[in-house]
Amino acid sequence: MERKGRFQSPPPTDPITAVRDSSLALRLNIGFFLRQLGIFLVMDLVLVVLAMAGLVLYAENRCADVAALVEERGVPTQEALAWMEASDYTIQPLDREPEGYHVTVFSWLPVRPEIADGLRTWDLTQYYRVEQSNNGSPYAIQVSLTGLFATLYWAGIVLLVCQVLALVSNLFGNRRSIRRVLRPIQELASTAARLNSMTHMSRRELENLADELDKINAKHLDSRIDLPATQKELRSLAQSINDMLDRVNRAYSAQMRFVSDASHELRTPIAVIQGYAALLDRWGKSDPEALQESIDAIRGEAASMERLVEQLLFLARGDNDSQPVKKERLDLTGLAGEVIRAEEMIHPQRTLLPCWGEEPVAVFADPGLMKQVMRILMDNSIKYSPPQGRVYLRVTQSQGYARVTVQDEGMGIPPQGIPHIFERFYRTDQSRDRKTGGTGLGLSIAKWIIDHHGGWFEVVSRVDVGTRITFVLPTISAPPPEGEQAAS
Repeated sequence: MERKGRFQSPPPTDPITAVRDSSLALRLNIGFFLRQLGIFLVMDLVLVVLAMAGLVLYAENRCADVAALVEERGVPTQEALAWMEASDYTIQPLDREPEGYHVTVFSWLPVRPEIADGLRTWDLTQYYRVEQSNNGSPYAIQVSLTGLFATLYWAGIVLLVCQVLALVSNLFGNRRSIRRVLRPIQELASTAARLNSMTHMSRRELENLADELDKINAKHLDSRIDLPATQKELRSLAQSINDMLDRVNRAYSAQMRFVSDASHELRTPIAVIQGYAALLDRWGKSDPEALQESIDAIRGEAASMERLVEQLLFLARGDNDSQPVKKERLDLTGLAGEVIRAEEMIHPQRTLLPCWGEEPVAVFADPGLMKQVMRILMDNSIKYSPPQGRVYLRVTQSQGYARVTVQDEGMGIPPQGIPHIFERFYRTDQSRDRKTGGTGLGLSIAKWIIDHHGGWFEVVSRVDVGTRITFVLPTISAPPPEGEQAAS
């Protein structure tokens, strides 16, 4: 059963959560609004604190100036009080002891000595009062703050109105800007949705899709909005999707080439079988020689098709990570000896030369897969070298690695073909390979096996001289833990 949407979360049941998750633009807009509102609130709080501190500082300095005037001229009489009411301060004689708070309430103030011993009372919206003892003749200095507070009050009202207007205008302005910023992402989303809805895409469609995504770049974004940070992020997003499409394109091309090559490989034996079946239908019933020739040819082609199908199934399981790899402690020299003996029985006329020492070369590998790699390399060397040519199989170890080398004296590989020999169905010489019966999948299978054992290949070849192919695996000096013997 096909599983759909396994990476998708279930739809939210809470309507608020559904609205919140429905629009990235809405969420970003709300986030910007709340952040700006927080900035305004902090700024207003700081301004209120500064305004209060300014009022206190102004009143302190004004009271100190008046106290210095009193020390110079004395406390004014009752007749002078009426004249002072027109100013922003009054001086009033007291018939009691001073009352109020000591200057320690405002310990952060730079206190002037004229009023250092005075007691203070205040209502910052109306007045600030300092009462002095004055050596037994107490008096009070009161500074009016009504006018100054009213100025600050209306200035604060104007500031709040401006902030509200700024919040409202930015709420809609941010919405438009966010939509412009997110428009390329929406284009990418729609393109991805179109890609997801297609069951088949041709090479032309993939190229057109890549061209559309390539338009979303830094230059295009810069011509629409001036947001360098968003420009960089969207450029990275577009580049990532372009890279993904490149990989999809390469995989698609490889898949199409694989299917085409597999079809071509199967077409030849099927055509041969059909040809001999027609021969049997016409003359084989009464001609024993034609009958036997047809039977032998059909058997040979059927065997070739069987080998090809098995190799295709192996690669398919490898691509799906379903090919079992059962690793265990393995001596490569003993395994190489088995391969040499089997090849000598199959090709008794060929000269096969084993080269390894008496010391075992231990690796942690799958014995069946390692034997398959050695047989692939040996079969290729035998196929592509002349009958009198020698084939060497060497097993060595050094610096923690085992090296298994198969060397022949055959036709060699052109320099431009060496990087491609592990590609599926690749052949350096189609005509010779057709004669030898190869499918072009052996080295692809060998590379998959060695890759999944943590090794690699080394290839040296010269045309008309020979080829040396070596696979390298890490050796082991002690038996691995039991848990590592499980199939990978």
